[in-house]
Amino acid sequence: MSEQLKGKFIVLDGGEGSGKSTQAALLRHALERRGCTVLSVRDPGATRIGELIRAILLNPEHTEMNMRCEMLLYMAARAQMMAEVIQPALNRGEVVISDRFISSTLAYQLDGDGLTAGEIRAVGDIAIHHRWPDLTIILDMPVEAARVKPKFTLFPDDPDAGVEKDRIEMRPPEYHAKVRQNYLKQAKDHHRRHCIIDARKPVDQVHAEILSAVEALS
Repeated sequence: MSEQLKGKFIVLDGGEGSGKSTQAALLRHALERRGCTVLSVRDPGATRIGELIRAILLNPEHTEMNMRCEMLLYMAARAQMMAEVIQPALNRGEVVISDRFISSTLAYQLDGDGLTAGEIRAVGDIAIHHRWPDLTIILDMPVEAARVKPKFTLFPDDPDAGVEKDRIEMRPPEYHAKVRQNYLKQAKDHHRRHCIIDARKPVDQVHAEILSAVEALS
């Protein structure tokens, strides 16, 4: 299996509180036990510049941010992450697991300020230098069932860390319900490289289904 997955780029995505970070960690450990060398990243982030952009994007104080500006900032962080971290790892034959990627923008920023999927994909293609994920796994969960834990902080030692919701989490349930539908639609429209998994199932069952989808990569 380790030879089969060399240089594969896998994304775990989905709405707030769907278990992406937990499942990304479980997948990494499972692949490492099978002999794979794995790089895990979070989007946006993973580089010094990306983390600075992440802080701007998630800061609840930035209420005036236009949706096109938001989309472009996400893409800028991805451009840096792809050039500095992801592509070099793929070139070394490592498996890259990303917690979110362009699939998030196609769910969260779609239709904002009139943004179309075509525009988002065109900008994304430039940002990632045409290297799209080999598999995007959407962890699907209704908004009312999501397990959202406030986590925003600009500083790791902030006494309020884990108390305040970030700028995206603070948006109303109606917005997040639309995000869910956008995820499902993009997975349907691009089914060859997408897989939808019901995130309401027990953690170990979700993990087993993710591992099965990854093992099917060739």
